[in-house]
Amino acid sequence: MKIEFAPLNIPLRRRLQTAAVLQWIFSFLAMAQCCLAAFVLLLLSDWWMLALLYASWLWLDWDTPCSGGRRSHWVRTWTVWDYFRDYFPITLVKTVDLDPKQNYIFGFHPHGVLVAGAFANFCTESTGFSRLFPGLKSHLLMLPFWFRVPVFRDYIMCGGLVSSSKQSLSYLVSHPDGGNVAVIAVGGAPESLDARPGALKLQVRNRKGFIKLALKHGAQLVPVFSFGENELFDQMDNPTGSPLRTLQNRLQSVMGVAMPLFHARGVFQYSFGLMPYRTSIHTVVGKPIPVSQICSPSNEDIDRLHAVYLQSLSDLFEQHKHDYGITVDKHLTFI
Repeated sequence: MKIEFAPLNIPLRRRLQTAAVLQWIFSFLAMAQCCLAAFVLLLLSDWWMLALLYASWLWLDWDTPCSGGRRSHWVRTWTVWDYFRDYFPITLVKTVDLDPKQNYIFGFHPHGVLVAGAFANFCTESTGFSRLFPGLKSHLLMLPFWFRVPVFRDYIMCGGLVSSSKQSLSYLVSHPDGGNVAVIAVGGAPESLDARPGALKLQVRNRKGFIKLALKHGAQLVPVFSFGENELFDQMDNPTGSPLRTLQNRLQSVMGVAMPLFHARGVFQYSFGLMPYRTSIHTVVGKPIPVSQICSPSNEDIDRLHAVYLQSLSDLFEQHKHDYGITVDKHLTFI
């Protein structure tokens, strides 16, 4: 394989963009493991008392990820996130105003490999979420497992990440004064196994838990489609039924975390590596679907609203796909 190296005269601005994305890749793939290892080493060292003090704090703070988290405006406005945004670049597109007196569930599609668009738009202020939607606070839901990792949990909560448990979502969307946005990558980890350039398959047909909670709490549903999300990485061929896909599905069922074997470019060359391609991401926030509160929704209520949601998501995609380079013959597939 011929390696295409990056030129030496790249502007400093682009080098800083690459560095910003590199630290994000590290935080996504390895920071949790490093934090856990550091905590264990501290516990076994002469500084073990510090580890015990933190463990006491962890015990007292255990439920915070399920009760709104602990956002930090300072962390969300770090300059590094502006460089991260400009690497791709990433833009947040508003189609309508949202009432800050309501609570919302944003259904984010597609999941992609590393949900880069969801992170930039809803865990930082680099794309102007608070300016576009004044009075609303965004919270991206993440697997509960990650909030058990010492120190790492505190870092990700600063960006507005919270647990994806039912308790956490209910807490957000039952806020009496409104103003909360719970962002859910509906396809979850399994959908990341299909994330590759050109993919338009969404695992949403049997995902109805967020629909039920929207009805139970009267939260407004908002479809969100992130154009370009699947274009960031290539992935090894893993068709349904293949040995690789079978192994990935088994690991996902045991660990709760998908293991997509992705690749794109490197830091100093463009031929291979774990850095994403410089591909534009346009995250379009659609119109809210009005939801009337039903304390004990029936299966028929859930199915009815789910069908409306799928139609709204499809309409959002069809309305905007021409603006972002998707041909007229391409349509979403719900599985």
